[in-house]
Amino acid sequence: MKILSTQQIREADSYTIKHEPISSLDLMERASKAFVRWFCEQFVTTRPVAIFCGKGNNGGDGLAIARLLCERAYQVQVYIIEHAAMASQDFEANLVRLKNHTQPLEIKAASDLPPLTANHIIIDAMLGSGLSRPTQGILAETIRALNDLGNTIVSVDIASGLYADQPNHEDDVIIKPQYTVSFQFAKLAFMLPQNASYTGSWHVVDIGLHSTFIAEIETPYQLTTPSDAEGRIIARQKFSHKGTFGHALIVAGSYGKIGAAVLAGKACLRSGVGLLTMHIPNCGYEIMQISIPEAMTTVDQNQKYISETPTPDMYSAIGIGPGIGQETMTVQALEQLLKCVKAPLVIDADALNILSQNPHLLPLLHPKTILTPHPKEFERLAGKTSNEFERLTRARDFAIKHQVIVCLKGANTAGVLSNGDVHFNTTGNPGMATGGTGDVLTGIITSLLAQGYTPENAAIFGVYQHGLAGDRAANQKGMTALIASDLVENLGW
Repeated sequence: MKILSTQQIREADSYTIKHEPISSLDLMERASKAFVRWFCEQFVTTRPVAIFCGKGNNGGDGLAIARLLCERAYQVQVYIIEHAAMASQDFEANLVRLKNHTQPLEIKAASDLPPLTANHIIIDAMLGSGLSRPTQGILAETIRALNDLGNTIVSVDIASGLYADQPNHEDDVIIKPQYTVSFQFAKLAFMLPQNASYTGSWHVVDIGLHSTFIAEIETPYQLTTPSDAEGRIIARQKFSHKGTFGHALIVAGSYGKIGAAVLAGKACLRSGVGLLTMHIPNCGYEIMQISIPEAMTTVDQNQKYISETPTPDMYSAIGIGPGIGQETMTVQALEQLLKCVKAPLVIDADALNILSQNPHLLPLLHPKTILTPHPKEFERLAGKTSNEFERLTRARDFAIKHQVIVCLKGANTAGVLSNGDVHFNTTGNPGMATGGTGDVLTGIITSLLAQGYTPENAAIFGVYQHGLAGDRAANQKGMTALIASDLVENLGW
């Protein structure tokens, strides 16, 4: 699913109006009906509804939604925020249509704000995605008051006061909804952690924008849907054998951190690799043989940490980093590997920290090497940023400059490809914020590379399956009890 900019969404509306053809008022009606369908599935008619409308097209949506909910027997009261002298044409048209259903009340000052019961559902239709400046005046006062109530808030298309594709300032006044119902496309703002309290649980509803425009418009931002993920799967043939699915090497572990190697190795096997070799320090040999009998094990000459790597020529893909530490000899081993490796490579954890402390190694990275940093590891690699929008831009610049793929981990993990395209993930949950889940991701992606997936598909599909396993595990154990081993046990497709 594409993620479009505010300007591109306007163009999609205009294209649809011209080429369907359909009037802008009828398109607004279609969007409002899509919102109402979603709303009626969530909330019973016995709950009163208060709809707060601005005077632009988002407010026009709110007026149409009010009429449609009245027709479905909801108790609806509309409040129009008098923040502008003029209203949009479609707002005025929907105001006329509403007359026989409910009488809107005007909000001109804070004293006009109504008393609402705790049972009221608030629909926020004050400002849409075309916002160009921070909220102020009566709009800001209304937003503050609604946020303070603690009622369930549902935003139409986007929370009032939230920019769709640029950062807000810290002191901007923004509605804090429990739900956002977005028209046709998710917004870039929804993907970024800094906006979590301004999006709530967001949902996309189809409003029938023109399919030709959507197919042809270019954007660097995509959302990985279930159908998109499934389309990347390489089907297994009947007469396949273990050699068909590659031989992976994972270099991992150090004294006290052999568990990281075990997690990565188990995830690699569970993700379908034909053969797996684990290279670990000598101290982990018995642990590895007992924990993963399906894997072959080579041991480092060093007892406690990695000081060398096997000759890489015999492996289909290599993962390095989980738990390896940052000893001087480990740095040298990574450098030697980068100089001679030809197979696809995944770099994670301590291997990323070694790169950040030794930037002269970055030019050794082969094109489309996959890096899997969490935000702090990426900060060490590419420098500090002031917000997530800037960090995303930095990640795109980094990926393009070094021709690598960066999986920037977190909620909606961003898979940044070497051409700057970004694929946001849609699976996963807060229960995965626990030690070892990153090691699992390294194993998954290494496995996919060994099986012949392209680096792009390995990164995108690997992240998706990682989050999906986390969701399955959370359904079984709950988020609080979830541990990394639960992800391994829930892999499979």
